[in-house]
Amino acid sequence: MAEIVAWSSETYSSKFLSKMDKRAVNAWCLYDWANSAFATTIMAAVFPPFYRALGGQAGLSGSEATAYWGYTAAVGLLVVALIAPVLGAIADYTGGRKRYTAVFLVLGILCTAALARLRCGGWLAASVLFVGGNLGFAGANVFYESLLPHIAGQDEIDRVSAKGYALGYVGGGILLAVNLLWIARPAAFGLPSADAAVRLSFLSVAVWWGVFSVPLFRRVPEPPAGRTGETPGRPLRQGLLRLAATFRQIRRHRQLLLFLAAFWIYNDGIGTIIKMATAYGDEMGIGLTHMVWALVITQFVGIPFTFLFGALGERLGAKRGILIALGVYTLISVLGCFMRTAAHFYVLAVLVGTVQGGSQALSRSLFGAMVPKQKSAEFFGFFSTSAKLAGIAGPLLFAFVSHLTGASRLSILALIAFFGAGALVLSRVDAQAGIRAARAE
Repeated sequence: MAEIVAWSSETYSSKFLSKMDKRAVNAWCLYDWANSAFATTIMAAVFPPFYRALGGQAGLSGSEATAYWGYTAAVGLLVVALIAPVLGAIADYTGGRKRYTAVFLVLGILCTAALARLRCGGWLAASVLFVGGNLGFAGANVFYESLLPHIAGQDEIDRVSAKGYALGYVGGGILLAVNLLWIARPAAFGLPSADAAVRLSFLSVAVWWGVFSVPLFRRVPEPPAGRTGETPGRPLRQGLLRLAATFRQIRRHRQLLLFLAAFWIYNDGIGTIIKMATAYGDEMGIGLTHMVWALVITQFVGIPFTFLFGALGERLGAKRGILIALGVYTLISVLGCFMRTAAHFYVLAVLVGTVQGGSQALSRSLFGAMVPKQKSAEFFGFFSTSAKLAGIAGPLLFAFVSHLTGASRLSILALIAFFGAGALVLSRVDAQAGIRAARAE
């Protein structure tokens, strides 16, 4: 491997990490607060039914509108999956993690704001804007998350990652609650209709996302570039070359590769629960109001439990913390199979809140601990891409079992396979060996 010019591991630690302070860490964590508004209001709660309404206005049947929404979400994931590793490699080479975060941030904010201007029946325009917004959201996350190993030491990375997720729960939950109040009682807020409230909700996400992202760019220093002396001035070519090298070098990081395999499996089950929760609840006859407020509850329950899992990761290790979370997810799948009432749905929402943020935060921090710092954006790009590509299997299994049996109860139960298999592979990961390999490189 070519030598890193001007920045060795020791130089980086002494000259860069020594400059870190609590303001930088807090600014990094606050970005989770900022962008989680997109995840809650746009991806999960408000935009999907709005999209289906646009399809209905255009003459689509309910099933067609739902199908087109699925295609839209899939295209958004695919676009991000294809470009994230290349962009990550380019950012590592040029040292432009914050710059690339800003580019995708602006794209996401503009597309989100434009959702408020959609016309009646404009489901196709809604698809294009959502794909753009999702690309901005996920693309910015690749570079934002790649900053984590550079602002947190090995002894605090679990806690910092968990703090970011916890703040994300707070930020996303607060704005979602406000949006739901607007939609439920538009007249009380001087709005002419629920439709106007929905459109204002989209605009509020864009403003929230932009305003609370400012500290990241003001307080978090840009890490040094991993630039080599071989092809200066050609970051695209260098990025592609380094991406190819990533796939070759990943074999040298056996524990990292093993963790990725476990993550692909169990995260697919987690993602399926998130994506299919409201569809499953609707099939069981749970009202939309109950389901959306249950999502709000999940957000706020997740706050203390995400911090708890961060502390748990420091005490027991991130791997053990994830294994505990997977045990709870297995219980959720079993209980979900027997769900009958709105009260049951709320109980499951609370259980999901206890482990959702913690499992994601510890997964992110464990991966970050085993990643060579000079290639953090490149490796996090691969992390993001692989998760999205692997995430297709869960929804497909859910749909296949539902189609085969004519109901979704067994589909929920089938997700146990993801949690069990993921836990089995994760149990074989030697995290300390992976961390030593990253430090050596």
